[in-house]
Amino acid sequence: MSDSDLISSLQKGSESAFRQLVDTYQHKVYNTCLGFLQNEEDAEETAQDVFIEIYKSVSSFRGDAKLSTWIYRIATTKSLELIRKQKRKKRFAFLSSLSGGDQDYENTKHASFEHPGVILENKEHAKTLFTAMNELPESQKAAFTLHKVEGLPYQEIADVLNTSIASVESLMFRAKKNLQKSLRNYYEKNFKQ
Repeated sequence: MSDSDLISSLQKGSESAFRQLVDTYQHKVYNTCLGFLQNEEDAEETAQDVFIEIYKSVSSFRGDAKLSTWIYRIATTKSLELIRKQKRKKRFAFLSSLSGGDQDYENTKHASFEHPGVILENKEHAKTLFTAMNELPESQKAAFTLHKVEGLPYQEIADVLNTSIASVESLMFRAKKNLQKSLRNYYEKNFKQ
C-alpha cells in the first residue's frame, strides 16, 4: 500500500491501516525516541505517545511532507517535550533539595545510557558521546541525532525541523564544534598521561 493509500485509509479510520503503519514505522519511531531520550522505558512510552498522536491527528495531515517526515517530526517533538519536562523536574528536585524539601536530587534520573545498536567494544565511547550530546542545545541535538543516529539526509532533517538546509548545516557545524570541545576536555581529563 502506498503512503497516499495508507493515509487515506487512516483518515477513514481503518484499524488495519493503523496496524500497518505501526508495523512499518515502530522501529524507526522507537529508535528516534531512544536516540533523543537515551532511556529504553522513556523511548517506549514516547513511541506509544507518537502513535497515539498520529492516530488523533491523521485527519489533519495535508500531505505537505512525506509521511515518514511527518512521523519523524512528531517523534522528535514528543522526545524534546519529554526532555524539557525532565529538565524542569530535575531543576525542581535540585531546588527542593537546597531548601530541605522531600525531593532528593541525587535520586532523580540521570543518564547511564547504552544504545543497543552499538558494538560492545564501542560502548564506552558511545556512552561518552551520548552524554556529550545531552549537553548540546536542543536544536543542535535534534539535528545531530536525526543525522548521525537516524541517518537522515539534511533535506529530510530540514523538513522534520521545519527549517532550511542551510540552517541544518549550521546546526550540524555548531553541534560538531561543541562536541569536539566537550569530548576534547573529557579525553584530556581522563586519558592524560
